[in-house]
Formats: sequence, C-alpha cells, structure tokens
Amino acid sequence: MLFAQKTPALKRAEFRAALRSGKLLRLPGAFSPLVAMLIQRQKFEGVYISGAVLANDLGLPDVGLTTLTEVAQRGRAIARATELPAIIDADTGFGEPMNAARTVQELEEFGLCGCHFEDQQNPKRCGHLDGKILVPAADMVKKIRAAVSARRDPDFVVIARTDARASEGVDGAIARAKAYVEAGADMIFPEALADESEFEKFRKAISVPLLANMTEFGKRLAMRAVEDGLAVLKQEGSQEQLLDQMQTRAALYELLRYDDYQQFDRDVFDF
Repeated sequence: MLFAQKTPALKRAEFRAALRSGKLLRLPGAFSPLVAMLIQRQKFEGVYISGAVLANDLGLPDVGLTTLTEVAQRGRAIARATELPAIIDADTGFGEPMNAARTVQELEEFGLCGCHFEDQQNPKRCGHLDGKILVPAADMVKKIRAAVSARRDPDFVVIARTDARASEGVDGAIARAKAYVEAGADMIFPEALADESEFEKFRKAISVPLLANMTEFGKRLAMRAVEDGLAVLKQEGSQEQLLDQMQTRAALYELLRYDDYQQFDRDVFDF
C-alpha cells in the first residue's frame, strides 16, 4: 500500500527492456505522487518528472534555483507511489562533473529509473525560452562520463539533453548528441526541435533512443483547471457549476486505497 510492490531495480530493468523494444513509450508528466498514481491507472508506460514543473510548484522560475535535495526528495515521493518507471529532470547536474556523479547516485538511491542533464550554462533557462547559452561540448562530455561512471545499477538510464538547436542548428545539435553518446549517454533529449522532419533527421543520425518533449504551450493541464476553478469561486461564491468536472471524494479515496488501509488496521487490532 505505502510503496510500489516493484523494486527500483526491477523497474529499471523493465524500463531498459521497454527501450530496447523499439516501441514508442508515453511518459506523462507528474508533479506529485497522486498524479503518478493516476498515470499508472491509465496504463501509460512511465512517469516523467519535469524540473520546470518542480521549480514552478515551489513558486520559482525554471532558472536553476532548485537544489539537488529538493529535486531528489520530490522524485523519491513520486517514484515510490507507482509501479511505473520514473525519470527525472536533473537540470545541469547541480554543478560540475562530480556534482553530476553525486546526482546520479542520489537519484538511484531514491528509486528513480533515470535522469537527464542539459548542456546549458548556469543560470540555465527553461527549454521553452530563448537566450540559452551552452557550455562547450567537451565540458558536457566530462559531465556525462562522470554521471555514467557513478551509477551502481547499470540499468539506471543517463540521458543527455542538448539545447543546441537554437544556436548551432540541427547539425550542430546532432554533432553534440553523437559526442554525448560516445561519452556513455544511454538516450538523447534534443530540446526544441522545430518540426517532425528534424526529429526524423535526428533519428537517422543517432543510434540510441530519443526523448521527445511534447508540450502544448509548455504549461500544466492541472494549473489551467486550478485557475478556472478559482475564477468561478470568486465570481459565483461556490464551485457548484464545476461539480461535473471534479474528481469526487469517493473516486479520490478509491485511488488512494482507503479501504486497504482500513483493512490493515482491522487486521492489526482485531487479530
């Protein structure tokens, strides 16, 4: 009840196998354990934990202000609530190559199945914004090597993100991606490609799996619902007109398995 039944090692092994299958894997974003539980219920293939969303949930812009401790703790809370593999955004690794190495070990210890590092300079910018400045490819290669060497579970997936499309073009981004794969990256995240043809070009050039960040406006579905709900509450004085759009209390309790917890208590106290 309290934690997923699958061990992190099993989830990582299954995620690796799924990546080798060649099938498209869908990993909706989760900013809380409860959302991750709903993603599992809908039978998706995994859970994605966005660094931008974690920063925004703390009331911060996505400019590298979150810490490894904040990200790792939230990642653990989300990963433990689902049988699905969870991968997480680790920004720039929270520092230099040794910091990236520690990041991998912390996230692995906390039950994540993988993470991605980006090749931006600090202060970094959200992938949906302009004006990003990149580190030299050689510096990112060192960070990837450090991250790969630090993992204890070989199934933990190290993903290299490149934001080079805007400043170096698709060919420049592909050149960086190849260097990152050579350094040991298991997957490439080409951020902010312009269209399907650029993904196709990347796919032909890179042998490892690709991560595609498919967003509408770069915003969260839930936050629009919150915004609309607050507006109705302010104007009408109640949320009665929104009842048919809400999750009921009964549905929430069923998702959280309240009956199982109550049965546990009965079994303990009434034995």
